[in-house]
Amino acid sequence: MEAVLHAMIKSNPGSVGNGLSKHIHILGICGAFMGGIALLARELGYRVSGSDANVYPPMSTQLKRAGIHLLEGYQPGHLQPAPDQVLVGNALSRGNPAVEYLLNSGLPYTSGPQWLAEHVLTQRWVLAVAGTHGKTTTSSMLAWLLEHAGLSPGFLIGGVPKNFGVSARLGGSDFFVVEADEYDTAFFDKRSKFVHYRPRTLCLNNLEFDHADIFPDLEAIKIQFHHLLRTVPGDGLVIHRAGDVAIEDVLRRGCWSQQASFSSSLEATWSAPECNEDSSDFVLLGNGQRLPVSWSQIGKHNLENALAASAAAHHAGVPPDLLGAGLAGFQGVKRRLELLAEIGGVRVYDDFAHHPTAIASTLAGLRARAEGGSIRVLLEPRSNTMRLGLHREQLASCTALADEVLWYQPENLEWELAEVVAQSLAPALLFRDTGDMIERLVQVSEPGDQLVIMSNGGFEGIHQRLLAELRARDRGVRPATANNSAAAAEG
Repeated sequence: MEAVLHAMIKSNPGSVGNGLSKHIHILGICGAFMGGIALLARELGYRVSGSDANVYPPMSTQLKRAGIHLLEGYQPGHLQPAPDQVLVGNALSRGNPAVEYLLNSGLPYTSGPQWLAEHVLTQRWVLAVAGTHGKTTTSSMLAWLLEHAGLSPGFLIGGVPKNFGVSARLGGSDFFVVEADEYDTAFFDKRSKFVHYRPRTLCLNNLEFDHADIFPDLEAIKIQFHHLLRTVPGDGLVIHRAGDVAIEDVLRRGCWSQQASFSSSLEATWSAPECNEDSSDFVLLGNGQRLPVSWSQIGKHNLENALAASAAAHHAGVPPDLLGAGLAGFQGVKRRLELLAEIGGVRVYDDFAHHPTAIASTLAGLRARAEGGSIRVLLEPRSNTMRLGLHREQLASCTALADEVLWYQPENLEWELAEVVAQSLAPALLFRDTGDMIERLVQVSEPGDQLVIMSNGGFEGIHQRLLAELRARDRGVRPATANNSAAAAEG
């Protein structure tokens, strides 16, 4: 069956070149997913343009480098002259000027996931990674394991894997890795994005309540995950985290495919019963093989991501003896505990934190590697779920392993962080100005300290501003650029 599938797909790998210079315009083009769609469309030969409310790096840089024309805002004029098709991102809704013009003018339109399914995924071996946490990292690991094995996969990932330097590409084979997000598809299609992908290999990393702006409760998310299970063929493989109660509930509702499990601590098809404290060295057990792995990643969460990615890569045909070397060569993902710089012995990391469980897992990995210095966290609760306050009860405890937490209260946050600060298990301070946060860290950080900036947004450019101030301190020169208001820290 697999040999037939490979031959069939290689005769028509994603319909490469079917763009024939047709013009696609993408609304919401700078989002991680729609930006990836733009890159794939350009590679297929389409002329691509796009609009977004905020055109900013790194996505804008990646798109411009690919020859894609970017426009700021959502003006009806951006759709004149009329493109051949409009792709609508899920951030846009009725009332948006471009959406209203699109509907009134009768232009052909579709969603990004539907376009991906019809123009890229057709007749390909799709490997999808779904779950509340770890999708981007696991997808990146999986794509790299296939690449390392010489399989030249295509991929669309909601981040930039350092091994590739781009978030999406068509690839040179039948394999395609996609980060399978449960967020809704578009204003006209409220199904989760991932129901469009029809995977042959599916990883279910974990399942918790998230995306409170579109899902009323965990049960609503479970329903969408079961819709995804229904699309996996009988001879496909569902790889799931052992011991995850929510995932086990979804599987009990009906699974018609082969199954494999993974766990770093429980009995599973793929496991790692031996590992050091920060999980940078472990023994991978799977398919009867015992493979020692030494790599640059840390934390139990990354170890479990590696187990899921290894199981999926093996299903696609990667021999077990290549998995260890592949993981050792994995360079990580931008904005996933990415080391930005070490200045005067102080390490500064950028982490795309958006959920209490992910925050706690990241800090646990960092704490295991800490060598005497303090871990200081700058945290902006920016995700839609956090802004609605749904995780507020967990926020006080998820940073317990830090030595100091600097919480930022942005103007658009719909609730007060003071209660979280008061209940924090780690020393905590509340700030309303990012300049004051920088000033605090420049004053107290010492060689050996690790500073972790946690946000899924730009955080008012605090990353580069902090680095500049630390470099100035290291040179003995302090430019007066850290503070941009007289607001004082509270705590």
